[in-house]
Amino acid sequence: MAAPQRWRVCSVPRCPEYTQHSKCDQHRREAEQQRGSARQRGYGRDHEQRFRPAVLARDPRCVCTDEEHGHGTPCNAPSRHADHHPHSRRELQAAGLDPNDPKYGRGLCTSCHSRETARHQPGGWNR
Repeated sequence: MAAPQRWRVCSVPRCPEYTQHSKCDQHRREAEQQRGSARQRGYGRDHEQRFRPAVLARDPRCVCTDEEHGHGTPCNAPSRHADHHPHSRRELQAAGLDPNDPKYGRGLCTSCHSRETARHQPGGWNR
């Protein structure tokens, strides 16, 4: 049986709302609007047809070795996400490189990808 979720105060400073997530519903909606859709963030047809399939074919198991994730060797869980690494999609575009080139990606499991996104993305879940 799953443990009941705890109620806590929204993580946005000065927001008094209680939530079972890190942010209340209003602040979650605002964060999603600020983040934009996948298409608005540049994840279009090339990402879907060229980058993601090639990265996941090359890395069918999670290759994350980040110490902050609690493992020093590859996680080895099934890869579900093609993550830009070591540079973000924005950094690659700013440098004039093709962000949809599979050599700029790595396969990550959902857990490792969520941790990376929360740590590194502007407007990410923990900000």
